[in-house]
Amino acid sequence: METDPASSDPAALIGSWLPPKVDELIAFRRDLHAHPELSRKEFRTTDKIFERLTQAGLAPKRFENTGLYVDIGHGPIATALRGDIDALPLVEDTGLEYSSTNPGVTHACGHDIHTTVMVGVALILAEIDAATPLTGTVRIIFQPAEETMPGGALDVIEQGGLESVPRILALHCDPRVDAGQVGTRIGAITSASDTIRIELSGRGGHTSRPHATEDLIFAMSEIAVNVPAVLSRRIDVRSAVSVVWGQIRAGSAPNAIPSSGFMAGTMRVLDRDDWYAAGDLLDQVVRQTAAPFGVEVQMEHLRGVPPVVNSESETALLEAAARSELGEDSVVLTPQSMGGEDFAWFLQDVPGSMMRLGTRTPGGGIFDLHRGDYVANEDAIGVGVKVMAAAALRAVRQRRRQDSGTGAAGGTGGTGE
Repeated sequence: METDPASSDPAALIGSWLPPKVDELIAFRRDLHAHPELSRKEFRTTDKIFERLTQAGLAPKRFENTGLYVDIGHGPIATALRGDIDALPLVEDTGLEYSSTNPGVTHACGHDIHTTVMVGVALILAEIDAATPLTGTVRIIFQPAEETMPGGALDVIEQGGLESVPRILALHCDPRVDAGQVGTRIGAITSASDTIRIELSGRGGHTSRPHATEDLIFAMSEIAVNVPAVLSRRIDVRSAVSVVWGQIRAGSAPNAIPSSGFMAGTMRVLDRDDWYAAGDLLDQVVRQTAAPFGVEVQMEHLRGVPPVVNSESETALLEAAARSELGEDSVVLTPQSMGGEDFAWFLQDVPGSMMRLGTRTPGGGIFDLHRGDYVANEDAIGVGVKVMAAAALRAVRQRRRQDSGTGAAGGTGGTGE
């Protein structure tokens, strides 16, 4: 009688399959790192993933432009796993022997590691499935264009990548967590992130006669100060609405009030419902603030992403997998980030969770994300593969027990712990 691998000890299964693949995965990651590609231009990256999965006997399916997904196993989908594949428009400054060969583009957010982890998970699950078929399917999504808005998660959803998926899991590199550990959090783990652009126009004139002008500079200063203040009083303070300006431009002479100006910034919100409320309120507050000065306002509010809100059951699944593979002390509580992540769009449709993958060398310094000098400890690759593969096997077990009516579908229930 054959044994379902999802019913076996995940640590033993993964521990036997992973070691021979570590060197290959590191080489795969370094190749991606040396050839980074921007959002929706990840053609070589998509080809490399497709070729390796096909070589392993899998049947990956491409999305319309870039990116792909692959299903491993048999029967209903138990979970999806997501890895993002694009890079950033930054100049690399690491001095690594495998530094970017694409000028002005680098993997400064760790997406090369995310992608490599998911390739590793696919290879291990494929070998386990070939030896003893999995009684459930794991879908691994290699998503394009996470670093742009609107994000590639929406493309994946529109092209059916989330169809029949009951839950979805992901990871993201964290240079503040040691390699060998993961960070988790139930509830919002990232913030909503929008872009605001405002153009103002009015009658300019001499600074000695501001009453004869529409004092655009004064109006801009009021918007810059009062819009964040008003929103903080109109929206629940626990949602931490944050409007921060990154650009303010107007004028060319100290004694002349200009006739046009531009300002831009971001709005970040920790709560998903209040993100919608703040967006509806933003235009009203900007125009009411500018109205007394008689200036004309043209505002563009570019909706970014909602917060990533981790469900309790899926977070518990990742934590159980991490403790099983890495030890009881491997899971740390991660703080909520004010950054945005388009994984949030998947969570509008299905429950899921994103964990933080530690990439800091223990005792070493912090090489922060979105900087040209970001360096990740490559031990994180094996750590990520272990945890995500174990979580996938646990999800298969839970799905089988749910379908047979013998166990719970979520949390650690049904994992045999």
